[in-house]
Amino acid sequence: MKILTIYGNMEKEENPNNNNISQNQDFEDKKVDSKEVLNNENQQEIETSTKNEIEEPTLEEKIAHLEDKVTRTFAEMENQRRRFEKEKEDAFEYGGYNFAKEALSLIDNLERSKNVLESDDKLKETEALIKTLEHLDIIKKDLISIFEKNNIKPIESLNKKLDPNLHQAMIEIEDDTKEPGTIIQEIQKGFMIKDRLLRPSLVGVSKKAENIDKNEENSEDK
Repeated sequence: MKILTIYGNMEKEENPNNNNISQNQDFEDKKVDSKEVLNNENQQEIETSTKNEIEEPTLEEKIAHLEDKVTRTFAEMENQRRRFEKEKEDAFEYGGYNFAKEALSLIDNLERSKNVLESDDKLKETEALIKTLEHLDIIKKDLISIFEKNNIKPIESLNKKLDPNLHQAMIEIEDDTKEPGTIIQEIQKGFMIKDRLLRPSLVGVSKKAENIDKNEENSEDK
């Protein structure tokens, strides 16, 4: 009986050592697994880099890419050159646009001065008035001649159909002799600079007279 007890105690004493051995074995197994994982990752990186080296564009593809890039660059340069040429032409053709628009006030002031003198009762039918008006007309014609030499021309408006691109209607005037929308009065003359509008003509246009037959109106009321 004593021998069995001792043997049993010896078995109990040996069990902790066995547990330590199994733990050490598990740790070694994990180390092996981690090494395998690292080896797999390294292998994948090597395969990826090798694949990238294999997929590097060929010389022909590089040349085609460079040719396309050069073609696009030349096309962009050509478009830019055309824009510069257009801006240069516009500056040459319409560079005096603002000056010409301001200069039109000279013609307007001459016309206003002429109207004031003509409406002055003290000056009517006097020799001084006649000579003054003649000089004002000469100055106006000279100004218009200078404008025309620089491709600035007046817009013909009277008896023309109203064109919103050239005319601006200020008033409507009853006139059964003209087709509605016909310009019958020019309040301020408009001008063009080449094919561009410098300023529109201010005009009065015709409309049908509103005639009401009183007899017909009374008969309708009955």
